[in-house]
Amino acid sequence: MQHFELKGQVRKVGNKATIKAIRKEGLVPCNLYGLGMENVLFTVVEKDLKGLIFSPNSHIVDLVLDNGQKYTAVLHEAQYHPVKDNCLHLDFLAVNEEKPIAINVPITITGHSVGVQQGGKFTLNSRTLRISALMANLPDDLTVDISDLQLDKKIKAGDLKYDNITILTDKDTIICGVKATRNSARG
Repeated sequence: MQHFELKGQVRKVGNKATIKAIRKEGLVPCNLYGLGMENVLFTVVEKDLKGLIFSPNSHIVDLVLDNGQKYTAVLHEAQYHPVKDNCLHLDFLAVNEEKPIAINVPITITGHSVGVQQGGKFTLNSRTLRISALMANLPDDLTVDISDLQLDKKIKAGDLKYDNITILTDKDTIICGVKATRNSARG
């Protein structure tokens, strides 16, 4: 999985006015927690987040704080302004090599569906899958081959199998399918 380096400045717990002043400077307040450690409060420059939050890809985040501390984490939650759509707050979850990580990973569709060649319409219902795996086994994306997908058939999360990865998405979640259309040649 791709790594994303992020530099941050440690901050103290603050009230609303303090947080508002931080945001006015173009900084985003962040929180790091997990692995039995104490919460680490820090800020990052909003411009530095573009490659992390405005990307369909998932990343392992290498946090480098100004006090010399380094952490490995994944983005757990992001809060955005309802009108301006700028980032207001980020939560990171600390991870390590020994424990499995639960993360959303993008799906890549490959192949040409038999059902589409017969005139059906391909529909993609889910762009990501929630998986759990050790850091060394985390893929950049999950490939779904649709070559054998027939008319009026669907691929569900429960149909997919990958080595060293546990799929956490509900097994009945529909990933993609081919719907029959008026001009499709049925059976």
